[in-house]
Amino acid sequence: MSSTQSNREKYIYSNLKHYYPRPLELKSGLGSYVKDIKGNTYLDFIGGIVTISIGHNHPRVKRKIISLLEENQIQHTSTLYASEHVGKAAKKLVSLAGLEGYQVYFSNSGSEANEIAVLTAREATKRQLVVSLRHGYHGGTNATLNLCGHSSWKFPHQPSSNVSHIEAPYCYRCPYDKKPDSCSIPCADDLDRLIETCTAGEVAAVIVEPVMGVGGFIDGPKKYYQRIYEIIKDNGGLYISDEVQTGVGRLGENFLGASDFGISPDIVTMAKGLGNGVPVGATIASSNLIKNLNGKTHFSTFGGDPFQMAQVYEVLCEIEDQSLMNNAKVMGGELKSHIMGLKAKYPYIGDVRGRGLLLGFELIKGDKSPDSDKCNDLLELCLGEGLLIGKGGLRGNVIRLAPPLNISANELEEFKLKLSRSLEKLNLL
Repeated sequence: MSSTQSNREKYIYSNLKHYYPRPLELKSGLGSYVKDIKGNTYLDFIGGIVTISIGHNHPRVKRKIISLLEENQIQHTSTLYASEHVGKAAKKLVSLAGLEGYQVYFSNSGSEANEIAVLTAREATKRQLVVSLRHGYHGGTNATLNLCGHSSWKFPHQPSSNVSHIEAPYCYRCPYDKKPDSCSIPCADDLDRLIETCTAGEVAAVIVEPVMGVGGFIDGPKKYYQRIYEIIKDNGGLYISDEVQTGVGRLGENFLGASDFGISPDIVTMAKGLGNGVPVGATIASSNLIKNLNGKTHFSTFGGDPFQMAQVYEVLCEIEDQSLMNNAKVMGGELKSHIMGLKAKYPYIGDVRGRGLLLGFELIKGDKSPDSDKCNDLLELCLGEGLLIGKGGLRGNVIRLAPPLNISANELEEFKLKLSRSLEKLNLL
């Protein structure tokens, strides 16, 4: 056993599991590739954990961080002191998101961003109940774990805090046995039924992922989200768009996933790809809502630190300057078409879904039931081919793909070859 593994087993929380049965220790990364301690190279098609948006150790980011170090720029200030980097990052973020009249609260993670979003919604509406979706995931802190729609993420002794759940737009496993083309979206109307029967009629907000990340990249129909928006607004609540995984142009059409539906959220949360690996979260809310927080003290110790803000700014500029949203659309379309072709070849590939470079496919048994064992086998086989992919879903049977937004055509071809080889081997197990 290596010293790394020994120290982890002895000193790190035992419930923090590895992705692989034989722990993979990564040491370096460049662009779309990473290397382990033995020097083996892997094509990273999960982007850390849906986090690497412009590639590992991007030269633009490296140059900026090195220059800050050489200038002895201060590394920690929080928002208690002024810093040019905070304002520049916030201005660029609001501009790209198309949210003029909104303001940003920088924190350290998606969990913290969603905590602040819920706090903002409750104070603005003077209501407490927040509605989330089954299969949804919004973080690992107290409020966000309550929002979670997966039993595997919930702890039995953690107190609940004014949260209710409604049906998700999980068309492949529709609880109403509907078909998307002829569906009247009863899953969305579940919000109306919930408010009428299970509440006092007052809801602070609904929180929705445009594509459900941990839930297995569930990508519902446009009319579902539009109906949810209509219902929550009719009932005086706010619409929170959790863009922790879908934001920063990953879906290919717009900077925000909510914009794909023609929705202008009251509050937006972001993290992951926003900083290309640096710990950062952002809550973006209308300035009219934020006024309701005045008079109370609240801040994040490391939120808005100069180095992470400088990195956020450079990441956002790179995405804009290099038209990486368009690259996500083009490469993502080709990737999805390829996987659809594999679905026709391998009967254990079920639903193929997602948009842009946030794509997933289910592995199933003959009766369409989830096959988590086959999913684990495919992860191992891909690892042997030098390919890193992710998994998710309530039953752990969904392959998740989220390469950097600047993935090249050659890298995409390499992925196709490695995945095809892995599926051929899986077919023989």
